Amino acid sequence: MEKTANTLPALFIGHGSPMNTLEDNRYTRVWHALGRSLPRPRAILAISAHWYIGTTAVTAMARPKTIHDFGGFPQALFDFQYSAPGDPALAARIQALLAPLTVVADHDWGLDHGTWSILAHMFPQADIPVVQLAIDARQPAAFHHQLGQKLAALRDEGVLILGSGNLVHNLRTIRWGDDAPPYPWASRIEQRLKDCLANGDPQALIDYAALDQEAPLAIPTPEHYLPLLYVLGARRPDDRIYFPVEGIDLGSIGMLSVFLGQDYSS
Repeated sequence: MEKTANTLPALFIGHGSPMNTLEDNRYTRVWHALGRSLPRPRAILAISAHWYIGTTAVTAMARPKTIHDFGGFPQALFDFQYSAPGDPALAARIQALLAPLTVVADHDWGLDHGTWSILAHMFPQADIPVVQLAIDARQPAAFHHQLGQKLAALRDEGVLILGSGNLVHNLRTIRWGDDAPPYPWASRIEQRLKDCLANGDPQALIDYAALDQEAPLAIPTPEHYLPLLYVLGARRPDDRIYFPVEGIDLGSIGMLSVFLGQDYSS
């Protein structure tokens, strides 16, 4: 399908700590600016690292709840509500696009912090319908890229495709402190991923574990990486690609964000 004047981009956002919901920092300021620069979506399809289950599912309720899927944070974070409506019609459209794959219409999940910590800054009014797609933990990386290809049509239907995770994500090696330096392997591997994106090399990104001997250290589990592959699958040949913000937090959490589409910032 050719691009239209209303074709929406596909975005991957490195979401980092849930505390980014409440903070004003260089990452959240970029998220806010992205929301202001884009044409208003009619709906948002979010693929969050934090809905990683044994099947493919889509939220199909009219009023998704705000899920506080974490512990040990200030009460203000647990009090936060992102009351965006759902979109059952969009959920059905996603099921149709992914057929014959069975996509469960879910009425129990909602919006987790991988989605609302970003949208709290991009679209703070919470007045755009949001649907989440679960990541099937049983499937290989290529499967998720293929689903992104099938979902690309939504970009021409006013839907913003938003992947949320962190390309480098190793919680066991975190260095605490605002000025904690990144591990060399974290910076190196994120740069290699960035180069593959810029060079249009999807197979290298699908086979990410082979990029570097320390890739398993930077990406020890796949759930925070796989949302990128949905966004990459939705890429068009003439999309502009750029990286709105980047950086390694706490030594081993990559905050790289990826924009695929028309530049709306000018």
